[in-house]
Amino acid sequence: MLRLIIIGVLASVLAAPTHAETWPTRSLTMVVPFAAGGPMDTVARILQSGLSEALQQQVIIENVGGAGGMIGAARVAKSAPDGYQFVLGNVGTHAVSQTLYKNPLYNSTTDFTPVALIADLSLVLVVRKDLPADNLREFAAYAKANQNKMQFASAGAGSATHLGCALINARIGINVTHVPYRGGALAMQDLIAQRVDYLCIDTPIAIPQIRSGAIKPIAILTRGRSPSLPNLASAHEQGLTDFEASNWSAFFLPKNTPAPIVQKLHDATVATMNNPTVQKRFKENGIDLVANERRSSAYLAQFVASEIAKWAGPINAAGLALE
Repeated sequence: MLRLIIIGVLASVLAAPTHAETWPTRSLTMVVPFAAGGPMDTVARILQSGLSEALQQQVIIENVGGAGGMIGAARVAKSAPDGYQFVLGNVGTHAVSQTLYKNPLYNSTTDFTPVALIADLSLVLVVRKDLPADNLREFAAYAKANQNKMQFASAGAGSATHLGCALINARIGINVTHVPYRGGALAMQDLIAQRVDYLCIDTPIAIPQIRSGAIKPIAILTRGRSPSLPNLASAHEQGLTDFEASNWSAFFLPKNTPAPIVQKLHDATVATMNNPTVQKRFKENGIDLVANERRSSAYLAQFVASEIAKWAGPINAAGLALE
């Protein structure tokens, strides 16, 4: 009799669903490691409702800025690997940080579990509307003559927006004061107000202000032209040969997150990306969703490693380093 009871208990235990199989059973937190209103926040807000629907649990967005996005990303890296916290990382948090900072708060390749690469975001060099330059050649000439009194803004030290302009400065041969803000939207506000001279910002923030005439575009910082700004020549076209500084977004979970949870979040992300309404909103904001073959967790792992290597060269060549 006792033997039958033990067998029955074991059978019920083995038949019971595991935590990973039943996940999620409560709300989830998507950490956006930048201020509200910026390009990463835009990506998050577009995905939020679709993810909530796909996972059948509410996805709550929490903006945790600081240190070029490392503060928020580090919080997720150190959280429990139970799937209830994940981070929307980008080129700054998961590639640039590993070389730019002398002591990064985490190892991008070992402290996270990659989930899915989501979108590419082009950076664009924009200037205050009264700056006397209409192209990159004129901008370079003006900056060389006035660099001691100029300032460039960014979404924060170590962010993609900081690195984009820092690399342009290095290629042109100028030394301009950097003014970091707590997010790209705040930096844009001061550029519009003409308190700073230029900014290298993601297209979702730049496009509305370019269309309104509040700021002036100089160059797209991808090798080719952006579908969102087809009439704006790239820095490469305008003489900075092979210059490229772009941003991207991707989801990451803490390391050691169970594979079934990773797969469920990946599948929910892809399903949301395939939603026609979501695709329309991304297009309207100048954000390019990545192709199907670039959406797997395995691809993202390889991509992050390649991005770290890609940016190490120009960062070191430009002599950029942050404590």
